[in-house]
Amino acid sequence: MIAADTAPAATGHVAAHSDARTAVGAARRLVVKVGSSSLTTAAGGLDPARLDALVDAVAGRTASGTQVVLVSSGAIAAGLAPLGLSCRPRDLATQQAAASVGQQQLAAHYADSFRRHALTVGQVLLTSDDVVRRSHYRNAQRTFDKLLTYGVVPVVNENDTVATAEIKFGDNDRLAALVAHLVRADALILLSDVDALYTGDPADPSSAVIRQVDAPVDLTGVDLVDSRSGVGTGGMSSKLGAAMTATHAGIPVLLAGAADAARALRGGAPPSVGTAFATSGRRTGTRLLWLRYAALAQGSIALDAGAVAAVIGRRKSLLPAGITAASGEFESGDVVDLTDPHGRVVARGFVSYDAAELPAMLGRQLRELAEDHRRPVVHADDLVAVSAGAGGATQEEMQ
Repeated sequence: MIAADTAPAATGHVAAHSDARTAVGAARRLVVKVGSSSLTTAAGGLDPARLDALVDAVAGRTASGTQVVLVSSGAIAAGLAPLGLSCRPRDLATQQAAASVGQQQLAAHYADSFRRHALTVGQVLLTSDDVVRRSHYRNAQRTFDKLLTYGVVPVVNENDTVATAEIKFGDNDRLAALVAHLVRADALILLSDVDALYTGDPADPSSAVIRQVDAPVDLTGVDLVDSRSGVGTGGMSSKLGAAMTATHAGIPVLLAGAADAARALRGGAPPSVGTAFATSGRRTGTRLLWLRYAALAQGSIALDAGAVAAVIGRRKSLLPAGITAASGEFESGDVVDLTDPHGRVVARGFVSYDAAELPAMLGRQLRELAEDHRRPVVHADDLVAVSAGAGGATQEEMQ
C-alpha cells in the first residue's frame, strides 16, 4: 500500500518505509541522479548556484565514507546559449550538436565545483549498448570500480552526441537505474524539480503527497501528471519507471526535490523528505535485468493460449508446439518478445534458433523434429515475464 500525508500509515508499511529510508541512509555506494530542470535557470542555461548546492550535498555524503556516482543531465541545456538557441531543439542533429558543446561545459562546471571540496571528477558517457552488450557492460563496470577506488566522483550522462534513436536510453532516469545495477549500488536517489510523488498534479491542492511505495500495485489510481521543463526529457512517469526498475533489482530508491538535496543525501533522510520505494526483497541477476530493461528485441514470437499458460503460469520453457508465428530477423542468442494471442507482450527471452529455422518448426512436437532441433525455442532460464503495472512494468524471473 501507499502512505500519504493525509492519513496515518499502518504499522507494517511504516516498517517497510523505514527500512527503505534506512537503506538509503546506510548505503556505502550510492547513485544520485539529477535532471536538467534542477540545474538550469528559467531561461534554460546552467545555474551555477544550483549546481554548487548539489555538489555540496554530494560532497557531504562522500565525506561520510560513501562512494557516490552522479548521473547528471544538462549537457544539451548547457549547449543552448553557446549555440544561440533559446529552447531545447526538436531534431536529433541539433540536440547532438548542443550536447557536444554543452557536455564540455557541464563537465568543467562540475570539476570546478567539486574541486572546492578537494574532490576529483571523472566523466563517463554511456549509450545503451554499454549495458546491453556483455563486453561493454563488464568494461564499464571495471571502469566505475577503479574510479571509485581512487576516490573519484564519476559524473555520468548519456552520450547524446553519438546516440541514435535505436540506442538511446530515452531519459537519464532509466540510465540512472541501470547504472545503479551496473555499479552494484546500495541505493538510488532521484532528484527532481518536484519534491515527492503525489496522487495527482502537485500544483493541485487536492493532491496528497505519498511518502512511501511498497509495491507497484500501490501506484494504482495515481494520476501521473508530468510537469517537465522545456530543457529535459524525463517527467514523473519516467522517474517511476526508473524506481520500479531499481527496486525490482533489489535497490531501494528515494525520490526527492533537488532543492532538498542536502537532507535527501544525508544519512537517514527524515520521513518528511521525498518518497521512499521499498525493494522487492532480492537482487535481480544482471543477465535478466538486461533482458527486461535494457536489451533491444530483434523480433517477436506469437504464442497460443496454452503456451502462454505454460510459460507465464508454470514457468516452463517455450516449445515449438505452442508457437503460432514469428517475425523479425534474429539469430540464435538474440532477444525476442513473446506475445499472447491478443498481440500483447507477455515475456522476453533469449531465442535458441535463427529466424530462418523457426517456420518449419511451428506447432510441432519436439519428437517430430530432427535431433539437432529438439531443444526449447526459449529456455525457462532465459525468460522474464512482463506485465504492465501502474507506474511501470513488473518483472518475474523464470528460474
